[in-house]
Amino acid sequence: MKFFFSVILLLTGAARASEPIFIPQPVLVTQGVYAIVGPLGQRSKANFGLNATYAFIQTGQGVVLIDSGASAYGAQRLEKAIRSVTTEPIKWVINTGSQDHRWLGNDYFAARGATIHALVTTSETQRRYESQHLQSIERFVGEQIKGTKVKFPDQTYNKAPASIVLGGLEIRLIQTDAHFPGDSMVYLPQKSVVVTGDLVYVERLLAVLSQSNVRKANASFTELEKLSPKFLIPGHGSPTTLPKARKESGDYYKFLIGHVGAAAQEMEPMTETLDKFVTAPKFSHLVGFDMLHRRNMNLVFLDFEKNP
Repeated sequence: MKFFFSVILLLTGAARASEPIFIPQPVLVTQGVYAIVGPLGQRSKANFGLNATYAFIQTGQGVVLIDSGASAYGAQRLEKAIRSVTTEPIKWVINTGSQDHRWLGNDYFAARGATIHALVTTSETQRRYESQHLQSIERFVGEQIKGTKVKFPDQTYNKAPASIVLGGLEIRLIQTDAHFPGDSMVYLPQKSVVVTGDLVYVERLLAVLSQSNVRKANASFTELEKLSPKFLIPGHGSPTTLPKARKESGDYYKFLIGHVGAAAQEMEPMTETLDKFVTAPKFSHLVGFDMLHRRNMNLVFLDFEKNP
């Protein structure tokens, strides 16, 4: 986890005294489906650790919330945003991943009657990294972590993809293993919407961690393309389309594998490889590029060198 902590400290947008307070606001994606778009920078007290994109769906029988925030404090702010558009109870929460801002708000919603759902593999990874992620988020939000209790999913699903029905809405949980093992994306076929979790970032460069798997992520992006959703809610950034997701995430996976991974497999020198591809102009406009791109390549090179 040492590398994980170093990366999260380097992301752009670290909290400053002048940083504006983030007020979560619902963004209508399609009928009954909303996104809550967090800042593209680092977790902080000013953004309550909510530097990710969340989603919720009105079903007429209750709200389905996708990802619960980084703490009870942050979860309360997500709830307030949901309440600005609906009085339906938040009956279900789905966790797409194990990173702190995906699930540490679970207990807040469970205490108010929600049932927490996830793939078995997602829950297993949450358990594996629980203490590290609690320590990590506390470094950024300080006393805001008070009152946060760890709550693992109530309902887990062994089979992936898993098809479940909540409030009359069909939901498919599809495993991606992109950012952390057990990560998933959520497909809503009736809405032609995919909530990607950390498989897709737009407006911000993907962060590759030591736990990430770009080969599995690339394969999962291919599966995402086969679904051909009309609407896409990424793990970070604004609601988007499949072509933009391909340009800013899918193509980046291919870049890392096709250039950096291939060089490692051919036993080319790592420093020369990283120097050769460090500019990557197709992706240099993305937030965090200068901080993350070389580190991403370094990890991918080492992975392909060790596992050709």
